[in-house]
Amino acid sequence: MNNIKTLFLLVTLTLILVWAGSAIGGRQGMTVALIFALIMNFFAYWFSDKIVLSMYGAKQVSETEAPELYGIVRRLTQKAGMPMSKIYIIDADQPNAFATGRNPKHAAVAVTTGIMRILTHEELQGVIGHELAHVSHRDILISTIAATVAGAISYLAQMAQWAMIFGGRGDDDDGGNPIAALVMMIVGPIAALIIQMAISRSREFAADESGARLAGNPRYLAGALRKLNQASQKIPMNANPATSHMFIVNPLSGGGLLKLFSTHPPIEERIARLESMHL
Repeated sequence: MNNIKTLFLLVTLTLILVWAGSAIGGRQGMTVALIFALIMNFFAYWFSDKIVLSMYGAKQVSETEAPELYGIVRRLTQKAGMPMSKIYIIDADQPNAFATGRNPKHAAVAVTTGIMRILTHEELQGVIGHELAHVSHRDILISTIAATVAGAISYLAQMAQWAMIFGGRGDDDDGGNPIAALVMMIVGPIAALIIQMAISRSREFAADESGARLAGNPRYLAGALRKLNQASQKIPMNANPATSHMFIVNPLSGGGLLKLFSTHPPIEERIARLESMHL
């Protein structure tokens, strides 16, 4: 069901791009924006793992340095039929974790020192299962596609703003309707961002379910999420908002309208879904 929801959201995002292109920049403007977004996200897809790991000062560890963590990752990757992932530890008090890498052969799992301190062995299994599920589902690729389309819509809106400032819409006969362009210039980027965040939330649900099955007991991950949510609200983390969607729980806090743009579903709903699972 989550995969169907993701596909629906991606199709909706693409339709917004087509509408934005016809309303704001015509076919030519839409093509330029899409190519620009593709180039940016191509580099993000291939090099984001190195960039993010370096951003948080993650240190790769061996089995000797982290035997428990290494053992969990090795057992779960073998169970999932995946290659062994590289393992990194981030020196941060906030308990959190994320996975990165464009495919299972180039995957890395990173955990903070804080998560190693507060979780039991079983709860840590649940967290690692969740992260490996992201890798198995190719969620990095899915999020890159969503970011590409959303980015193209934002570029189209910026093009329209510059066109209005300089009093022209170019020579494209397919330039579109000025009123529709104005509406899209305001609504388009916001709608694209909301859908992009919704895709991220749907992938979290899918990773929760698959990760719980991989770990062998949904209550392992449910218990971990309960602890991580409480701790993340008390212990701040110097996290970049652009990478917050990668973590198992949002490292940043926010309420009200910010929940609409949240990259993570409500923890309570995630826990309730896990506790209602029957393996």
